[in-house]
Amino acid sequence: MGTKLIKDSSALGQFGSAIAQICEEKGIEKKKVIESVEAALAAAYKKDYGHKGQIIIAHLGEDTGEVSFKQLREVIDESVRVIEREYLTENAHEIGEGAKKSDEILDGVKVQEIIEESETLPRFNPERDVLLEDAVKIDNSIAIGEFIEIPLETKDQYGRVASQTAKQVIIQRIREAERDSMFEEYKEKEGDVVNGTVQRVELNKVFIDLGKAVGVLFPSEQIPTERYRIGQRIKVYLSRVESDPKGPGITLSRRHPELLKKLFELEVPEIFAGTVEIKAIAREAGGRSKIAVISNEDGIDPIGSCVGQKGTRVQAVIDEICGEKIDIIEWSEDPEEMIASALSPAKVINVEAKESEKKEEGETEERKAIAYVTQEQLSLAIGKRGQNVRLAAKLTGWKIDVEVINDDSEATTTDSEEKKEIVETEKEDSAVEDKKKSLKAEEIEEGPKEIKKKATKKVTKKKVVKVEKKVTKKE
Repeated sequence: MGTKLIKDSSALGQFGSAIAQICEEKGIEKKKVIESVEAALAAAYKKDYGHKGQIIIAHLGEDTGEVSFKQLREVIDESVRVIEREYLTENAHEIGEGAKKSDEILDGVKVQEIIEESETLPRFNPERDVLLEDAVKIDNSIAIGEFIEIPLETKDQYGRVASQTAKQVIIQRIREAERDSMFEEYKEKEGDVVNGTVQRVELNKVFIDLGKAVGVLFPSEQIPTERYRIGQRIKVYLSRVESDPKGPGITLSRRHPELLKKLFELEVPEIFAGTVEIKAIAREAGGRSKIAVISNEDGIDPIGSCVGQKGTRVQAVIDEICGEKIDIIEWSEDPEEMIASALSPAKVINVEAKESEKKEEGETEERKAIAYVTQEQLSLAIGKRGQNVRLAAKLTGWKIDVEVINDDSEATTTDSEEKKEIVETEKEDSAVEDKKKSLKAEEIEEGPKEIKKKATKKVTKKKVVKVEKKVTKKE
């Protein structure tokens, strides 16, 4: 490894193609790969030809392939270093030919010794520091904390240890650049839905392969009724992306309400275009969900747009979230109307909503509403284990109490209908008696038993017809 290899035209072409290949495979910028190579060359140079404490920087010409090295020294004085002047060596004042003020912006290259609890300053190091009184001889405008650069002789040959050091530096730098690139890429996708493949399942944690990175689906973010198998393709919600030494820490979710919203955006063009808007979502993953939608344009049915022809759109979303039931209602600014719709499929007769009242400054009382339903609709309004009313409360932001309505007029109507049925039954009985008397003589001759049979048959048939007519009328 050395500048001779890079200066060769064929080697330069191979070197450039290798850099391009790394950039394409790892998804990192060419500039970062060049910086990694320069850091490797500087580490190899310091290993064979430098001294401990030196700051050596290499520059690689992308077009020519030439490598140049230079040493940096920080300008200091007694306020930032402990300088024992009686022990200063000749090297402390020796700067070298061609030295000049450096324009390098070194972020993290400064070597700072650990300050002890006594808060003593770091000691002066002639290989790393230069006195201000010596630096001003080169440039009068130089200040403390800046650097001077001293050109170093270019070397062509490096030992095995130095080459191995350079290799490790390149690998480490490229890995760091790859992690940074992945973090930036997935950080931009935070809050979106992405496709992934189940890679493995360990201790109830599901690892999802997202392509360039692997995300984790914790048990708290999984759908309880869903089972995962290796190789299964699923859609997941990127809830959080954090930087980690081993790579971007990506936390995924299948329970987040936003997953439902993003899936509807993928399936319903009107929602993606913004003509139909999802105003609120209440979800209990694996069980039931409610979404409130509104149309921003006249002539567009928001519920019909979400359901689709023969329910194809909403069914596609249901299939993706493991058969979870979805109620779609229309959003309303009127709280009473909104609460009545949110309790669907139950039919609500009336809603009484009380606006929040201020107790003290900065405090508000919880908003409460009472929904009145019939006895038959009570269980439907509450739902299994209170799920329906609980989701309606989450959707609307109101605390909802469900009560059975007490309708006296309905009871009165029922009593009058019962009395009417009794009167009609009495009339039927008298008609039966008249019919018995008007039987023909030939039927009388058949005997009392036959008369009773025929009369019973006719009366029974008549009663059935009458009852059916009454039931139909009542309905």
